[in-house]
Amino acid sequence: MAPASLKRKQASSDSTAGGSSASGAGGGGNNAGGSSAAGTGSGGGVGGGVGDADSLDGRLLFAIPKKGRLYEKCLSILAGADIQFRRHARLDVCLVLNHPIALVFLPASDIPSFVGKGNVDLGITGHDVILESQMLKHVTEELRLGFGKCALQVQVPEAGSIKTVEDLVGKRVVTSFEVLSGEYFGKLDDIFQLSGERRTKIDYVGGSVEAACALGLADGIESGDTMRAAGLHAIGTVLETEAVLIRSRIPKHQAHASLIDLITNRIKGVVAASKYAICQYNVARNRLPSAIAITPGRRAPTISPLEADGWVAVSSMVEKKKVAQIMDDLVATGAEDILIFNLDNCRV
Repeated sequence: MAPASLKRKQASSDSTAGGSSASGAGGGGNNAGGSSAAGTGSGGGVGGGVGDADSLDGRLLFAIPKKGRLYEKCLSILAGADIQFRRHARLDVCLVLNHPIALVFLPASDIPSFVGKGNVDLGITGHDVILESQMLKHVTEELRLGFGKCALQVQVPEAGSIKTVEDLVGKRVVTSFEVLSGEYFGKLDDIFQLSGERRTKIDYVGGSVEAACALGLADGIESGDTMRAAGLHAIGTVLETEAVLIRSRIPKHQAHASLIDLITNRIKGVVAASKYAICQYNVARNRLPSAIAITPGRRAPTISPLEADGWVAVSSMVEKKKVAQIMDDLVATGAEDILIFNLDNCRV
């Protein structure tokens, strides 16, 4: 019987694409060794690599995915939060220049354990990786970051007889997410009152999960072009996931609490800035109610009188994904001189 598989499908949105892989939200890609990021750190010394553990004393430890698309996105987040550093080739720990922080570059799949056990204070990884590593009770998800979005899906051969996830109950499923898939199909097994050898069999495959179907190793898998090329299609979604900022529930130093809050708030500002823009326009005062119904802002729009009688200028925060429609609607109400300004950072 042809097998089924469980694998992640990357979100198609270009503003949130964080890559998908069998190892979690931080998989794929290569890290460019010796590249500088998020600041102007000088080579060597404090700005360079860490030569001994003593140099980490008193520093907040912040875990970052060491490679892949999450790594690239994290560099942008760190730059926006004004965390300045220079990472030297082959070094997975470096000191931040303008804060008592050390960045620790780890595989995304290892970060939940390091944070959950209190080895590091903060980290960025995928929500799915936290669940798969069974560390959700040991970390606090401070913030969803809006990138690295993907779905963990159940996928089977298009030409096969399996059409629903219920058809897979009691069969074989290959996956890189044993815990999540085990929980998912375990609930289905319970519904169908299956026990012992009759329960769904979950087999681990580290990569190329789609090949298991073609080789007859499982009954159902993959995503995007790879999925289509392998003749597979999705019949169910186990989990929607994205990158998250997490902190340890076992703080190493209480003195770090204020610094953690500072970094968290800065990153919140960077994330909010990626979602919003400023819309400014002029409109006749008698048409103002219709205009501000389109651009109500987060709290309220800023309205200023113009030198021209009966006209006002309006400034309001709007969602970036709605900008085109908002501009069309404003034109229809009689608004003029409509401008959109992107935000680099904010506090909202």
